[in-house]
Amino acid sequence: MLKVGLTGGLASGKTYIASCLEGFGAHVAYADQFGHEALRPTGEAYAEVIREFGVEILDRDGFIDRAALGAIVFTDQQQLKKLNAIVHPYVFQREEAFFDQVAQEDASGVAVIEAAIMIEIGSYKRYDRIVLADCPLETQIERFMERNKASREQALLRIHRQMPLEEKRKYADYVIDTSGPMPRTKELARAVYVKLREEAA
Repeated sequence: MLKVGLTGGLASGKTYIASCLEGFGAHVAYADQFGHEALRPTGEAYAEVIREFGVEILDRDGFIDRAALGAIVFTDQQQLKKLNAIVHPYVFQREEAFFDQVAQEDASGVAVIEAAIMIEIGSYKRYDRIVLADCPLETQIERFMERNKASREQALLRIHRQMPLEEKRKYADYVIDTSGPMPRTKELARAVYVKLREEAA
């Protein structure tokens, strides 16, 4: 089994690539989803996050309001580091469980985790291969503005909190250009998947 980390930047097309790889036969999981599970009332990180950030982040049903939490951490790097330090260990546990399950079900399969900041936090080292969803900065800005009904300033603020894509290229084994039409991106993803399958075998 080949452990693959799929990453990119804000609105760089990594989720679309993940869906393509899954369609080709890869086993795909999402770090964001694992993080959400850890933050649910039944999740391991729930109580600790409330202790750290206060009951103000809860909605009326007792769930963590991710928008309220995001408003705190996305404007303060120290607060974001605190949140990551609480949540990431539980995300990694889920990733390992996912890899174990794939290894049992498909010993020569390709197991992919999609995660935005694996390079920034150093967890990219846990994978056999890194795939990067890449596109020009202007494309990222336009996609984010359209998708989130956001301003250019909001897009740039979010993008500049992440490592630039040109820096992430240095860590990638495979780079998929997502700037063209979706059918072209899909074919580029297919070519990468073929190589990953060969490596997994």
